[in-house]
Amino acid sequence: MAPTLGEIADRLSARLTGGDPGTPVSGVAPFDRAGPGEITCAASAKLLARVSGSRAEAVIVGPGAGPSAVPLLVVGNPLLTFARAIALFHRPPAPEPGISPHAVVGQGFVHGEDLFVAPGVVIGKGVRVGDRVTLLPNVVLGDGVVLGDDVTIHPQACVLWGCTLGSRVVIHAGAVIGADGFGFAGEAGKLHKIPQTGVVTLGDDVEIGANNTIDRATFGATAIGNGVKTDNLVHVAHNVTVGDDTVLIAQCGISGGTVIGKNCVLAGQAGVAGHLTIGDFVMVGPQSGVGKDLAAGQVVTGSPVMPHRIWLRVQRLVEKLPELARTLRNLEKRVKNLEGGDGQHP
Repeated sequence: MAPTLGEIADRLSARLTGGDPGTPVSGVAPFDRAGPGEITCAASAKLLARVSGSRAEAVIVGPGAGPSAVPLLVVGNPLLTFARAIALFHRPPAPEPGISPHAVVGQGFVHGEDLFVAPGVVIGKGVRVGDRVTLLPNVVLGDGVVLGDDVTIHPQACVLWGCTLGSRVVIHAGAVIGADGFGFAGEAGKLHKIPQTGVVTLGDDVEIGANNTIDRATFGATAIGNGVKTDNLVHVAHNVTVGDDTVLIAQCGISGGTVIGKNCVLAGQAGVAGHLTIGDFVMVGPQSGVGKDLAAGQVVTGSPVMPHRIWLRVQRLVEKLPELARTLRNLEKRVKNLEGGDGQHP
């Protein structure tokens, strides 16, 4: 039976203004596609201006929204509330617990309740996993791996020997946790591998995107803090530390030994050199190159990075450079003509 608008408001801790609390709600939809029976969200000023024209059954808005002919669900954080509303209607099917006969399980495997192991999974020796762990097809867990509760690992992902994952961790398809760090010593034009003896540790509530590579430490641990979220195609090198609730966006790369603080954002294709320290709450813009330590709270962009405000000023000048160069050449000619006319400076 479909939940009612009043029930949805209660579940979302929202204040319903207008509308019939008994109206059934069938689902959620984007703002421009939402129709009768569906909830949508207006988190931006642009969408707020269009709320009255929406065909949705109700619109999730912030506390500053004005009156509307469309019923409103007023909350403190519209986007987060919309995410919770989506979760109410779109819950991925949970597989029935059990270990497929087509999985390979090593000696000493210890697991909690409601474990699901799909065909093609390979579990090494001495692996320990918690409750409600889901291992989808062709996942590999190396020897001695430890997983917390409510961990989901998607197809083709690998967690290699000795690595540890906290609870409520999601690893998306194709990610590799614990491959060797890139360490070599040179002699006489030859490269010799430095053994990578450490591990990778992931905290609680971490989500690792598809095709990420997080390398094990040379010694000790490459440490990913609680609540860290990484987009697809992110690379984290050996002995990196990433602080709690930091976000790493697609194709960014962090070189070995760097320490990143909590609540940082590294935008797409940002690159960070090795053995640096980046403070808490730092934001690094897309395609930026970080080659120096950054104090807490900085917002930087560019390669090499500079304060974002300066970078914006520089970018505004770039398209004017040909005109400025022509002006400079004309001024140089005028100065030479003036100097050559009477042999004296004007």
